[in-house]
Amino acid sequence: MYILGINAYHAGASACLIKDGQLIGAVEEERFNRRKYWAGFPAQAIRYVLDAAGITAYDLDHVGISRDPSANLMKKVLFTLSKRPSLDLIRSRLTAAAEVRDPKVRLTEALQLDAKALRADFHNVEHHRAHMASAFFVSPFKEAAILSVDGMGDFVSTMWGSGQDTRLDVRGTVHFPHSLGFLYTAISQWLGFPKYGDEGKVMGLAPYGQPRHMDKLRQIISPQRDGTFELNLDYFSIHTEGVTMSWEDGDPVFGNLYSPQFLKLLGEPRVAASLQAALEEHEFNLVRALERETGYKTLCMAGGVALNSAFNGKVLPNTGFTDIFIQPAAGDAGTALGVCYYIYHQVLGQPRVAVMHDAYTGPAYTNGSIQSVLDQHSLHYERLDEQALTCRAAEIVANGDVLGWFQGRMEWGPRALGNRSIIADPRRTDMKDVLNARIKRREKFRPFAPSIALEHVGEYFDQTYPDPFMIKVYGVLPEKQSVIPAVTHVDGTGRLQTVDKTAAPLYWQLIDAFRERTGVPVVLNTSFNENEPIVCTPQEAVDCFLRTKMDALAVGPYLIQK
Repeated sequence: MYILGINAYHAGASACLIKDGQLIGAVEEERFNRRKYWAGFPAQAIRYVLDAAGITAYDLDHVGISRDPSANLMKKVLFTLSKRPSLDLIRSRLTAAAEVRDPKVRLTEALQLDAKALRADFHNVEHHRAHMASAFFVSPFKEAAILSVDGMGDFVSTMWGSGQDTRLDVRGTVHFPHSLGFLYTAISQWLGFPKYGDEGKVMGLAPYGQPRHMDKLRQIISPQRDGTFELNLDYFSIHTEGVTMSWEDGDPVFGNLYSPQFLKLLGEPRVAASLQAALEEHEFNLVRALERETGYKTLCMAGGVALNSAFNGKVLPNTGFTDIFIQPAAGDAGTALGVCYYIYHQVLGQPRVAVMHDAYTGPAYTNGSIQSVLDQHSLHYERLDEQALTCRAAEIVANGDVLGWFQGRMEWGPRALGNRSIIADPRRTDMKDVLNARIKRREKFRPFAPSIALEHVGEYFDQTYPDPFMIKVYGVLPEKQSVIPAVTHVDGTGRLQTVDKTAAPLYWQLIDAFRERTGVPVVLNTSFNENEPIVCTPQEAVDCFLRTKMDALAVGPYLIQK
């Protein structure tokens, strides 16, 4: 049984395919069209996952999209009658609903199919149910509390409930326009970060300050007795003007979400630390209420706010939960994954068979295709076996050079996890500035991540719970902060990736070779790109290598040095 899941006409357009419950492929459209967070119909991503399975669209049994225009219909009507939003907002909402109401039409048009020959059943899955399914159904847990928090989808910003084996039950929701995601985006805009996805930059900026403006933020958002929250809508324009998105140099940019009164209250933009503290305050209210309500010790999280790794790393030490799972594409792209498993388990009642141990679900390339690209560029390269390659790579990094590392299948989600990564020495105090200036061309305050061999985590961090998806921030032990300064943030933390020998054997081998040479089982890992989506193809890897001041490139078994 083949099931195709689609996230379309929403940021992070993506596609996912499963066969009899096993994940075949999952990828974001941005990796193919090179437009970050692209929000159209993911035709190229769909073609990839079908090719990965060796099938065509005519072989599909079920197709689903992570939007359901009929969901929360009464809430939408009551909002329209009470708030009287602008006619432009109403028109835009109706247009958006029309785009996703019939996924069969869109699929047929995009792939130029004969609609009559398609045998698949088509489904609309509510946005946050898809998020919840993406978190629970590929987790290792048979039962768990589930929390989904983002900006907005299908008129809901927050949904929580519980999962039991092949079922998930929704216990509560927070509806438009109240949204932690919109709060974070609005203040990010005000701080000078207007683009979609810039919220992560503000999270990285927050540790440089102290939360001194909580009194003002509590005028903007207030807690409710049931653990939820409510925005003071006087400070926002989302309920009257809506949420618009335009394109600036290929990047999506939100229209302003805040009102003039917002500017009068907050004044000079210096509240990144307070914003992060306020987000954590309200997320903890949600998490603790869910803990009390379900009684479970296991937690699954999804939605764009679940990418806030600073909060994620604080959950286990500060609640009664003992286990947590967040899949690597927790944002909207991940709803394509959730659609597949929602249909497979919730709709069809099929048994659980899959656990997501790694994020390597994208395209891979043969040695022959890689070599052809290198020859086209007349590059001098060596071909090495795995042991020689990882030893040479470790030597390059230990000598202070910057290495592009392109191996195997591309990662799923926004984090590079050792298959499309740039690797450097975490021991060098100047390496963060070197990378930001020479390669990444981005703000100086933004930190880089440590990848650490799983068996050594307790030697360097204050928590040992595995995090293969680089989605939690842990404290770096005080005695180790001077050992790995390039990956220790200003507040003494690091957004780590734990690398398991069984899940990522070649990357683990590189880290272990670096350990043998330096005594440090950690490398600096950042995404293989330069202000663009993470590279997907060998050609893109070579192009990035040549136009930046990267020193070496390991692409497949081939090693190139400048």
